[in-house]
Amino acid sequence: MSTNTRLIHATPEQVWDVLSDGWLYPLWVVGATRMRDVDDRWPEVGSRLHHSVGTWPLVIDDSTEVVESVPGLRLVIHAKAWPTGTAGVTIRLEAVGTETEVTIEEDAARGPVRLIPKPLRDLPLKWRNTESLRRLAYIAERRSAGSTSLA
Repeated sequence: MSTNTRLIHATPEQVWDVLSDGWLYPLWVVGATRMRDVDDRWPEVGSRLHHSVGTWPLVIDDSTEVVESVPGLRLVIHAKAWPTGTAGVTIRLEAVGTETEVTIEEDAARGPVRLIPKPLRDLPLKWRNTESLRRLAYIAERRSAGSTSLA
């Protein structure tokens, strides 16, 4: 499992607000290119984000489903990326004073991508989730600063 951690200068509630707005998903998740729909119940267990991944003209429509949701603490999702398979992703939030330590753990859960040796799977996940956490921090920190110029 690839693990990335970052300290975000926002409270867990402020970070959760970003995570719980499914329409923001392609702003912070590297590889997600657009949202097609967000279930009204997002991020409750069983709810889904309907998104596209890739870059034009190789864009694939897929979905991400919530497996576990503890508001302000943890979000566990299964992100589909057909034809490669499904990724299991756990996002943990831990208060550190008025800031939040955010950890993303990700690995292939199902599909052909599981045939790739783990060290080769982990390297691109590490790079991708480093950037995803940077983007998540950017959004949450701008929102916590009271800026209205970002989503």
